[in-house]
Amino acid sequence: MAARYDSIGRTYTATRQTDPRIAARIWAALGDARTVVNVGAGTGNYEPSDREVTAVEPSAVMIAQRAPDAAPAVQASAEQLPFGDDAFDAAMAVLTLHHWGDWRAGCAELRRVARDRVVVLSWDVAYRDRMWLRPDYFDDIVDWDLERFPSLAEQAAALEAEIEPIPIPWDCRDGFHGAYWRRPEAYLDPRVRAGISSLAKREHELAAGLARLRADLESGEWARRHADLLDLDELDLGYRLLVASLGT
Repeated sequence: MAARYDSIGRTYTATRQTDPRIAARIWAALGDARTVVNVGAGTGNYEPSDREVTAVEPSAVMIAQRAPDAAPAVQASAEQLPFGDDAFDAAMAVLTLHHWGDWRAGCAELRRVARDRVVVLSWDVAYRDRMWLRPDYFDDIVDWDLERFPSLAEQAAALEAEIEPIPIPWDCRDGFHGAYWRRPEAYLDPRVRAGISSLAKREHELAAGLARLRADLESGEWARRHADLLDLDELDLGYRLLVASLGT
């Protein structure tokens, strides 16, 4: 993961911000945990400011973009966390599991270092075509992230976690892959695509699909085809919060 984000994560903070509605769900799931390790922490999104947080991030490029007042960051991988057993009240990870070389080992490490709970924001690959971007415009592109995503059942079993749906608001501030489901013009912005790993690493293959999207926006075809989305405030795109309670 480190090498990947060292090359595509250089402008990550431009479009990837903490969305307060998603943050509220994550922080509530952390319960009364006072010490938290954030694994695959990136630039620090979703780290609660009212708790003692330690960040773990393998990419030096991502660590360099963390705010001066962000939690201290340790450069390490999810599969080998440099902490003892039960070192933190809770472990969290946000939209990162599919980047790990061995996701099962990473899940085991989250459980090992947490005393009370593990909270992971992830995605259900069964929703791969619920978001129009791939089937309408990039269906001919083999998506590395989709190939690496385990099923939601596998993720939940590895973490021994309960599953909570996280619908995505139409004006989501965190520009991940599905965030712009009601703002299609955003995907024409190279800065937006640079903050979405599944697009950033395939930028050289996107020209034809982007041209079709631009044409559909200009003609009004996109709005006609997806008129059912235009009045929705939020949409279930398969993003899920996995919460494991470890305490006795």
